[in-house]
Amino acid sequence: MKKFIITFLISLLLTMNVSAGTDGENSFTKKNSGQVKDCFEKINRTTFKFNEALDVAIIEPIAKAYRVLPSPVRAGTSNALDNLSSLVTIPNNILQGEFKKAGVNTGRFVINTTVGILGIFNVAQKLGFSEYEKEDYGQTLGTMGISPGCYLVLPILGPSTIRDTAGSFINILGGDPWYNASINGNNEYLSKTQYAATKILTGVNFRAQNIDSIENLKKNSIDFYASVKSLYLQDRQQKISNKNGSLEIIYDGNWEEIESQ
Repeated sequence: MKKFIITFLISLLLTMNVSAGTDGENSFTKKNSGQVKDCFEKINRTTFKFNEALDVAIIEPIAKAYRVLPSPVRAGTSNALDNLSSLVTIPNNILQGEFKKAGVNTGRFVINTTVGILGIFNVAQKLGFSEYEKEDYGQTLGTMGISPGCYLVLPILGPSTIRDTAGSFINILGGDPWYNASINGNNEYLSKTQYAATKILTGVNFRAQNIDSIENLKKNSIDFYASVKSLYLQDRQQKISNKNGSLEIIYDGNWEEIESQ
């Protein structure tokens, strides 16, 4: 029943996506960077304000406390989280036909998980592996020519689109690979509590890395909501097109790592 419901939700989201893009103004694939419509702007702005309040009250204070930790601890945590994200990236490399990248990322994951002690140390980078680039199911759907549909702001999770939200459901449908990852090569799996903690830590780590940049964005934006939307959509398009370029908002960087260098 659970998988049926999730499958239905994915189908519904993608149907909404196709309908929203039929006017030719909402296409947002690697071949067409057209404007993405904000079909639910009133609801999105309300959700955005809720997320802002939550951030000020809870997330930002936790991120600031996390930022006090020694740099090696934060770097190790970030490395470990990137290593876990390979379990999402690798199948998407395959789905996109990037078999060489899938092989490289598999090698990186094996080396960092073993020699790098569960990814705490990025040994693969020191061995000369190419720079790691994350992939997800939303990006894969984009490379298949599926337009993003309307822009969405999700409670707590933040900016998204109908396509990217549908992509997120794919993880749930298949049993998130982070949750199904075997520890130390045996049958000891991540518990639901450990999985949830990993997701929360990913958010805290992102927020801690970008405290100053997000604050600058707030101060320098006439419309903070519009700036975040523009930044997110530009970043997603660049990732789908596999391009590395500057985003046209205040600073260079990307949505997942917007801290100024």
